[in-house]
Amino acid sequence: MLEKEQNLLEQIEKTFNVKGKVIRERRVEVWAEKEMVSSILLYVKNQLGYKHLNHISVIDRLEEGKFQLVYTVYSHETGLTFFVKTKIDRENAEMENIDTIWDQANTYEREMREMYGIQFPGLIGDQDFALEDWDEMPPMRRDFDTEAYASQTFFHQAGREDAQDVRETIADRSGEEVPEFAKKYSRD
Repeated sequence: MLEKEQNLLEQIEKTFNVKGKVIRERRVEVWAEKEMVSSILLYVKNQLGYKHLNHISVIDRLEEGKFQLVYTVYSHETGLTFFVKTKIDRENAEMENIDTIWDQANTYEREMREMYGIQFPGLIGDQDFALEDWDEMPPMRRDFDTEAYASQTFFHQAGREDAQDVRETIADRSGEEVPEFAKKYSRD
């Protein structure tokens, strides 16, 4: 049972001297040093038929001072999903760019650069991806204080006439008018 999964795990462990496990049916993961990740991904794509990059995700391990990156790829031939996991330092966070292996990695990497501050040398794309004119700490980091940022930036209490109402800010940027139903929540 789980023969395909075990064969994949053994092949990757032997080829790259990494450790992993069969998670369950159709799911295999390995842990690798960050320097090995792109080699493993290139190997599974070109040699083993894992042509589909499903996702790249980030877990902020604040207490460890690390980010955990999870690369998820899929083989239509075998029906197996393969995860490559690694950890990188939060301070001066940097990871090899893999958009030369999968074009769609560019979108994930640009998002991680903007939301977590992870740098991907050679990554092509504007610095502003989803956030415009952002100069604060990356907002998806666990130590970003969303409540404090909102309190300082957007109007929510009397005496803060200099604060911005989020609807007005969006309307000013887009050139659209605040909808009638939302006007009752806007500052007068």
